[in-house]
Amino acid sequence: MRIRLLVASVGVWIINTAVWSQSAVFFQIESSKPCQTMEYFSASDAWSMQFIGLWPEEKQNQIADWLFSTENDENGQPKGIGLSLWRFNVGAGSAGQGEASEISSPWMRTECFLNSPPAFYTQNGLATNTGRGGTANLKSDCYGKYACFLADVVQGVEKHDGIKFDYICPFNEPDGHWNWVGPKQEGCPATNREIARTVRLLSKEFADRKVDTQILVNESSDYRCMFSTHMTDWQRGYQIQSFFRPDSVETYLGDLPNVPRLIVGHGYWTNTPLSALRDIRCQLRDTLDKYKVDFWQTEICIMSNDEEIGGGGGFDRTMKTALYVARMIHHDMVYAQAKSWQWWRAIGEDYKDGLIRAYTGNDFRNGRVEDSKLMWVLGNYSRFIRPGAVRFAVSAFDNTGKPIHEGDTDQKGLMCSAYKNVDGTYVVVLINYANEDKSFSVGKTIGKKVKWRVYRTSDREGENLKPIEKVKGGLVSRIPARSVITLLSE
Repeated sequence: MRIRLLVASVGVWIINTAVWSQSAVFFQIESSKPCQTMEYFSASDAWSMQFIGLWPEEKQNQIADWLFSTENDENGQPKGIGLSLWRFNVGAGSAGQGEASEISSPWMRTECFLNSPPAFYTQNGLATNTGRGGTANLKSDCYGKYACFLADVVQGVEKHDGIKFDYICPFNEPDGHWNWVGPKQEGCPATNREIARTVRLLSKEFADRKVDTQILVNESSDYRCMFSTHMTDWQRGYQIQSFFRPDSVETYLGDLPNVPRLIVGHGYWTNTPLSALRDIRCQLRDTLDKYKVDFWQTEICIMSNDEEIGGGGGFDRTMKTALYVARMIHHDMVYAQAKSWQWWRAIGEDYKDGLIRAYTGNDFRNGRVEDSKLMWVLGNYSRFIRPGAVRFAVSAFDNTGKPIHEGDTDQKGLMCSAYKNVDGTYVVVLINYANEDKSFSVGKTIGKKVKWRVYRTSDREGENLKPIEKVKGGLVSRIPARSVITLLSE
């Protein structure tokens, strides 16, 4: 078993979209203009899966089906959202320390694979950086030990469980200011130089052991730290330049064989106002292009500044949060050209950070779960856009043929993106953020008529990737207000 961890054709498609009472707008999917090649959609096991693993098997199976299944039931209804990558949390041993870890919630403490956990390698003896500022908590003589520990984890899990880790990232949000303000959770702030030192040691350890797992950097807490500085300084900012510009001699990692020319980061704090949702991603893309670096969005949930949907407090099963996140996904795909998109927690509690809501007992050994529209809307992408799919650029025109600038992205209306899978199937995802229905039609593609199967997620009962209808190319259909649909070619 392998677990992936964090793991051009010619012709055009025409999609005619319009409000019933307004002039038509034409979306032209430019299949001669490929953009990024998609890799994975994902979520993280932190921190809940260590407890879900103690639950009855039938409940575990339901969760697994929701998250990973690509099968349909007898009515053609998808059983799950088909995640293609899984983020696995390598704990630092705070669970073994108990209350002495200074992490108040047992739910947020993690176990470790070693009898002597990495917390013993730290300067303050904790898995948090409390009171230390923004530098690495590792003791000066423990960098090599940390590299050996991570190599042991990769090899040990494969030997014991038959699970091969394709990727590992040795730091999480090293630039995040939360990492040094208090003992909320395990964290690992570090400067770019400390990260480079660690990655070089880990790279050598992997090479010596003939481990082919790839090493990722940098799990940035904010896109702005990747191309400039934001709530930090030069030692933790400018990460793309630091790790992938050859004249950054002390931090350059681009010459290591097991470090891909790829940077990974988190979309927190960049989604509001709407101008920032677009502009920050454009700035990020400009820097990525300059240094020829690929990009994965590897973590996001709702935060306090996401005021449009009331901030992060309180789990929300409805389309309010789901549409807000769908708009994030669209912007990460279209403007930042993310090749992978990954939600934070697969399972959470009473907060807008879980695809699934868990209700647990006092001993964490049993409980119940409920799904959410957020999970199913992510499925409008992850279930149908498979690894290796190519995203195409989209142009838009009004009914006079005049081009509409950035017409594929009406942030308060229709947003459209299109893909072609390795198996030749085409996928179109349409978000209707508006409070009124929109009409659309799909025309010919590559010189022939195409039938599309339409899957819809909305607040209507039972509409969770529900197969709605088949649409022939050129026929007018509609997308209801506040819904997301996926069109899959047959």
